[in-house]
Amino acid sequence: QVQLVESGGGLVQAGGSLRLSCAASGRIFSDYAMGWFRQAPGKEREFVTGISWSGVRTNYADSVKGRFTISRDNAKNTVYLQMNSLKPEDTAIYYCAAGRHYYSDSTRYDYWGQGTQVTVSS
Repeated sequence: QVQLVESGGGLVQAGGSLRLSCAASGRIFSDYAMGWFRQAPGKEREFVTGISWSGVRTNYADSVKGRFTISRDNAKNTVYLQMNSLKPEDTAIYYCAAGRHYYSDSTRYDYWGQGTQVTVSS
């Protein structure tokens, strides 16, 4: 089992920045690829970004490319999501997930956090 706890969400104005963290415990963190997903009110959960177990490879949704950056620190069992140039449409609950790959298929992720709310005001 892997337990995931997100933090760092909050309210920010459009154009601002936030940094989300996801702390993992349980099994060996570096064995897993990690991903961030989000779910806005009334919408399905969508892929945001993923990172390989080593941190070398990353993958981003087109909607966040150039604005968001995923990174991980395996020594601290933590994955980060740096979000810059935030837009109101980025408002959602953000979830981190651990799984077998770092692509957009949510079914390939085995463990999920509880989520952290990000609200971007216009």
